[in-house]
Amino acid sequence: MSEHDAVKVGIVSISDRASAGVYEDKGLPALKDWLARALKNPIEFAERLIPDEQERISATLVELVDAGCSLVLTTGGTGPAPRDVTPEATLAVADKEMPGFGEQMRQISLRFVPTAILSRQVAVIRKSSLILNLPGQPKAIQETLEGLKEDGRQVVPGIFAAVPYCVDLIGGPYLETNDEVCKGFRPKSAIRVR
Repeated sequence: MSEHDAVKVGIVSISDRASAGVYEDKGLPALKDWLARALKNPIEFAERLIPDEQERISATLVELVDAGCSLVLTTGGTGPAPRDVTPEATLAVADKEMPGFGEQMRQISLRFVPTAILSRQVAVIRKSSLILNLPGQPKAIQETLEGLKEDGRQVVPGIFAAVPYCVDLIGGPYLETNDEVCKGFRPKSAIRVR
């Protein structure tokens, strides 16, 4: 048995073409790989590959939260195109919006591409689950979660640094990060002593 709390994580790739088999989905493997490296916790993944359909996305998020996922990460469908409806679907099932996550995601991406301002990623809380909309490309997923490092030093924090403490605050499991991938931040009073 692990000394770390087990966590159930929902990962959802939203793409009309990948879900139809037109091309291979790269979002789910990228999310699984990064989370497996970043967290010390034993992870049970609940994976979904679905089309860009607002009602389907909302229903999938509700299903994953109801199934006990403390964290749900989506990838894809956050741009301005007519079929990009992930933010609307996410906001439709929210109890609370967490705007700081979306603001930081755009700040990170702006370091690489000026079109980052077209991104509409949101983060919300539903019951005791945190739902995060991430970019669609594997490289952008990693940059957004991990932040930017230069010479081994954190220059811009990734959004995942705030995820463990947020999950604490909403009643989820105690998430512990591998600091070389992404150092989670908690106030001293919230750090669990072993």
